Amino acid sequence: MIKENIDNVLKDISEACAQSGRNPEDVSLICVSKTKPVSMIEEAYEHGCRLFGENKVQELCDKYEYFKEKGIEDIEWHLIGHLQTNKVKYIVDKVKLIHSVDSFHLASCISKEAVRKNVVANI
Repeated sequence: MIKENIDNVLKDISEACAQSGRNPEDVSLICVSKTKPVSMIEEAYEHGCRLFGENKVQELCDKYEYFKEKGIEDIEWHLIGHLQTNKVKYIVDKVKLIHSVDSFHLASCISKEAVRKNVVANI
């Protein structure tokens, strides 16, 4: 079922790109894995997906560690939900992109933690 869903979405992306004159390779599919078990993420990964979106910091950290322990380190994690400033320290070095920065204060906290951990934090 996961494979078929991914194929359908990729087909829709390809058709939309053809209609708009865009290159489908310029479009990124982020598989929203929030609340989904790692078995479903593994299935999507086996079908070529590498970008996954989570909305809860703890769940993202758990899944990040699970795949790291399995030696799978080419997944790009995206935080797609609200981020509290007290949770920044847990994810700033684990995510490729934080999608929902909604204040200067939060951006400042992310910047400070990124400097502390010597990483680039994309927001």
